[in-house]
Amino acid sequence: MDSNAPPDKVRSLLAHTSKLFAARPFTPHPIFKNGHAQTLGAFAWPRKYRFQSPLDEERIFDVGTDVKVLGRCRWQLDRLERPTMVIWHGIEGSTESTYMIAMADKAFKAGFNVIRMNLRTCGGTEHLTKSIYHGGLTEDLREAVRQLIEDDHLTQLFLVGFSLGGNMVLKLAGEYAYNPPKEVVAICAVSPSVDLTASAELILKRSNWIYNRDFVYRLKKRLRDKHKRFPKLYDITGLESVRTLREFDNQFTARAHGFADAEDYYYKASSIRVADQIRIPTLIIHAQDDPFIPFEPLLDPVFTKNPYILLIDTERGGHVAFVSDKPNGEDRFWSENRVVEFCTLAQRLAD
Repeated sequence: MDSNAPPDKVRSLLAHTSKLFAARPFTPHPIFKNGHAQTLGAFAWPRKYRFQSPLDEERIFDVGTDVKVLGRCRWQLDRLERPTMVIWHGIEGSTESTYMIAMADKAFKAGFNVIRMNLRTCGGTEHLTKSIYHGGLTEDLREAVRQLIEDDHLTQLFLVGFSLGGNMVLKLAGEYAYNPPKEVVAICAVSPSVDLTASAELILKRSNWIYNRDFVYRLKKRLRDKHKRFPKLYDITGLESVRTLREFDNQFTARAHGFADAEDYYYKASSIRVADQIRIPTLIIHAQDDPFIPFEPLLDPVFTKNPYILLIDTERGGHVAFVSDKPNGEDRFWSENRVVEFCTLAQRLAD
């Protein structure tokens, strides 16, 4: 489907997708009955992808002045004739995150070329750039997409993002507004953090201490590494006292990227600001019980009234989890399977 397709054609695709998904609703695994259980259960589930390190082709994207990001590409033999799925991970993830490898494997088996992208400095790429990433850094995504179109001559791209990566692909689609590249066929976001202020507030709940502590620990470790490499650029004074994501973003992320403070960063980096301008067929999958990325922002009319967006919300499912009780011939990871199904439907209509 051309990304400049008329609204009636897009509505037909999204209505058909909604009907198909309704026939295969998400039913949570009985062991994982709430958002925390789903989220932690998905992380601990003994998937083959946890121990898989595919030897995909490495591709360095030069996306800005002294900024490079690493993608891992798996090509079909007739790559120029195939659609391509480009996938971005969440906060402190990488191309080696289990859900990234699983998503790539499923898409490749469905006939897609697949490119797993690292966000700036992630996945062992600290040496490729002096700067760190943030949740609205769409210029990296935009440039990677441009190169895949203009340099690699790929004609059908499907942009997929998980969590923070989901916010970024939605924000990019909104920034494209009424003139997206015709090669970008569809957008998918799973558990996207569309309102970073709301997410920063929710993760402060006492029940979310394990997630907050893990993210803060890894972000602090990353900043220490940057300080060792580039001591004049990164003053880590006060780093040890940081206890929350908001504190880290206020003292370090915002300062590194020229924002006034965390609130300025969160506002400008959130896709909810531009989602009303999305004109690419878009699938969003989000669980109402996601423990630390709130569902409520997705009820904003910028999402619910946009005819280019299909929101699939489930009562259960946790964060980037969706461990199903009824595989119906698939594996148990429901959202990954729905992403492949949606992209396949959109690709067939594009042909």
